[in-house]
Amino acid sequence: MTDTGLYNSVYNPDVLSCLANLSSDEVFTLPGVVNDMLDMLPRELFCSPDTTFLDPACKTGVFLREIAKRLLKGLEPIIPDLQERIDHIFQKQLFGIAITELTGLLSRRSVYCSKFPNSRFSVTKFGDEQGNIRFKRTRHKWNKGRCVFCGAAESQYKRSDDLETHAYEWIHTKKPEEIFNMKFDVIIGNPPYQLSDGSGKGFGALPIYQKFVNQAKKLNPRYITMIIPARWYSGGRGLNDFRREMLSDKRIRCLVDYENSGDVFNGVDIAGGICYFLWDRDNAGLCKVINFVEKQTVKTIRPLDEFDTFIRHGIAEEIVKKVIAIHGKSSKYLDERVVPSKPFGLRTFYKPREFGIPCHFIQKIGLKFADSNDVVDPNNILDKWKLLLPPAPIAGQTDFSKPVGFYYDGNTRIAKPGECCTESWIVAGAFDTEKEAVSYRTYIYTKTVRFLLLQTVVSQHVTKKNFCFIPDLEFYEGEYTDNYLREKWSISDKEWNFIDSRISEIGGDNGNAKE
Repeated sequence: MTDTGLYNSVYNPDVLSCLANLSSDEVFTLPGVVNDMLDMLPRELFCSPDTTFLDPACKTGVFLREIAKRLLKGLEPIIPDLQERIDHIFQKQLFGIAITELTGLLSRRSVYCSKFPNSRFSVTKFGDEQGNIRFKRTRHKWNKGRCVFCGAAESQYKRSDDLETHAYEWIHTKKPEEIFNMKFDVIIGNPPYQLSDGSGKGFGALPIYQKFVNQAKKLNPRYITMIIPARWYSGGRGLNDFRREMLSDKRIRCLVDYENSGDVFNGVDIAGGICYFLWDRDNAGLCKVINFVEKQTVKTIRPLDEFDTFIRHGIAEEIVKKVIAIHGKSSKYLDERVVPSKPFGLRTFYKPREFGIPCHFIQKIGLKFADSNDVVDPNNILDKWKLLLPPAPIAGQTDFSKPVGFYYDGNTRIAKPGECCTESWIVAGAFDTEKEAVSYRTYIYTKTVRFLLLQTVVSQHVTKKNFCFIPDLEFYEGEYTDNYLREKWSISDKEWNFIDSRISEIGGDNGNAKE
């Protein structure tokens, strides 16, 4: 979109494009992506001198800068004088909350052309050194070692005054409307994604981007658009309520989905991909879903809450719906057969013993022993044949636009009666005979089943709930093949070609059922 030339004369080359290539948890946004998000908003917003915009998570100021460009053009007929127009836009329409003191300086430099908007270098003069892009050093509120607002660990974020607290002002208040004491038409931004929670021997990651979205909804603006990780599609730690609320919210009118985060943030790998959305307060309805996969664009209009887990692709959704219709909604699915985590009460870090009950540890340790006094069997499966699957079968792969493998002989085990395992394994099923377990394994190995599993997976990890779309069949001595399942579930050639493109071959003699 053309502008008045103000920013073209100041930014050459575009420093924000350079900064957006940096890898960080607090990812910087490319100007091109920002403009794609702004294109979802009605154009008349940029032609009104009364429209107000807020970025509650300023990093580079790129959102406010690109909005300013549009307003400078859109308001020209209403406010012909350039300086008067600049003063009105920057002082009456654009507002931001910086996430750190440094990003506050950077944002003001990007927007006002000076890190101090009360200086002679600023394109518009404010009476203070922050202007409408504020940074307030905020502290966490600790209770039993955690922040009551964001859940951050006190051990990680209780810091001296010379360090950033990462207690973001926007989500560390019960009354965000009091920050600027005004209402906003549009809330837009790219919030921080996660914080360390100090769990385990390494530091766990606690998602916080959903808190920025929920806080924005409290202000009830006309529009919200934010770019966030796509992991919320299937929920997970701290995201289950957020997933349910987002999928059932008919005010989300557009969802733009990238399976490969590198298509949005150069050089940044975010497990499960990235997405941005448009929330339209006054126009509830179906959602336009736009998928970007390997430079191809697929658009569908559909409800987001047809299933408890959001299915990214329209063709994948049709395949899942067909399988469920044929198998029956009231029939059993594998999420009922898969045993809950810690099936024998043994954690991942449990140490092998010299004797006791045979136990499968992580793959590099193998089959050792567990103390019989430490082993529990609440599901009565210890004396059965068990198929064991790794909980992180695609470790290292986060770009789901490429074919995904999941399971093969090298990373699965069939545990004999009397053998247990730590939580390093998922007990995918327990059977009375070895032949049943082997039959079940051929079913899991098919591309069709692994494809149904993929529809619920948005990270490297797989849990019991991810098997919810896979029908629970009868397993005797038979060998399951994709040809058999295609015929059973009426999967067309077009649908099969899509399945085949999404799931990699097991290969060789790795246990793939012969067609």
